[in-house]
Amino acid sequence: MTAPAHERTSDDLIKAEEPVLAHNYHPLPVVVARAEGTWVEDVEGRRYLDMLAGYSALNFGHRHPALVEAAHRQLDRLTLTSRAFHNDRLAEFAERLAELTGLDMVLPMNTGAEAVESGIKVARKWAYDVKGVPADRATIVVAAENFHGRTTTIVSFSTDETARAGFGPFTPGFRIVPYNDLAALEEAVDETTAAVLLEPIQGEAGVVIPDDGYLAGVRELTRRKGCLFVADEIQSGLGRTGRTLAVEHEDVVPDVLLLGKALGGGIVPVSAVVARREVLGVLRPGEHGSTFGGNPLAAAVGTAVVELLETGEFQRRAADLGQILHSGLAELVGRGVTGFRARGLWAGVDVDPAIGTGREISERLMREGVLVKDTHGSTIRLAPPLTITADELRSALGSLEKVLGAGGR
Repeated sequence: MTAPAHERTSDDLIKAEEPVLAHNYHPLPVVVARAEGTWVEDVEGRRYLDMLAGYSALNFGHRHPALVEAAHRQLDRLTLTSRAFHNDRLAEFAERLAELTGLDMVLPMNTGAEAVESGIKVARKWAYDVKGVPADRATIVVAAENFHGRTTTIVSFSTDETARAGFGPFTPGFRIVPYNDLAALEEAVDETTAAVLLEPIQGEAGVVIPDDGYLAGVRELTRRKGCLFVADEIQSGLGRTGRTLAVEHEDVVPDVLLLGKALGGGIVPVSAVVARREVLGVLRPGEHGSTFGGNPLAAAVGTAVVELLETGEFQRRAADLGQILHSGLAELVGRGVTGFRARGLWAGVDVDPAIGTGREISERLMREGVLVKDTHGSTIRLAPPLTITADELRSALGSLEKVLGAGGR
């Protein structure tokens, strides 16, 4: 008979997963049982500072009181209608999200990958209905080293062989160009191009920040060439970089914005395609949908998230604390860190491979009570909740310094 979770140790629970869970993740060996704010606690009661924040899904920390209250209040009233009927929470969510982003219309979905898939469909439909691209000829230009999700269509234009190998045949209609290369982008865009789909900052690639002027150049090029600029801000958006959206660092407004992760406040999956009316207006009843997309519980939590962002407090915190993060990492360059890229409270840190892989550094930090995650060899990502304090941030940097100084010991 299976023992209840509360009677099992961390080791017990990790071993129990092995035969019954698909092995599509390689988690750090920590079993989280409780969380509050920037801290999580494992089964045995050990506490850890969360410096990953669910890949930005927990921008407002674990169990933010305003978000938990909104969820509880809605749970007592109504959770799901499907879109077969209207519900009393969806209009306000769409109105406030459109206003926050400076766009016109909202297509609510659930996960980030769903938002990207929906964005692709909308861009293609726009190309046929508005631009006049011949049927089934639309192309979308994307960047190398991208990460937009793991569905079959999305991995079709990934350059990460781990994500692609064994999952073909792949969906056609995509052209891949180097990131941060306007000349290559110019050459790839032609009369069949429906959209250019980019991350304003590439997250999975290691928080890769393009040159100043790149996003503005993409905006100018897409306008001139008559195609859409689709910005995937699922990781970079909603306060992470010190602005509501990462594109705001260059005063750019895309035609289509893809949001997710933090939009659900770490409570429920919420994503959205937000776009100009001319673009989202191409959809007609029956052409696209989602049973849970725009459900009342998601709309209630999403509205509470937008309300937190409307004050500007979290954007300012990310900008101010980002200076501490940046200066702290700069002091470690040459002392175990070979380089880093940071904007707001988001950083990709390249560790000297002689000291350890990204996975090894993550495990050493875990033993110091700090949770991060590796990517691409010896790179680790730092993305703490925007609620983190300056003292907590400095403590995490101190732990990183200690781990790097310890080398392989």
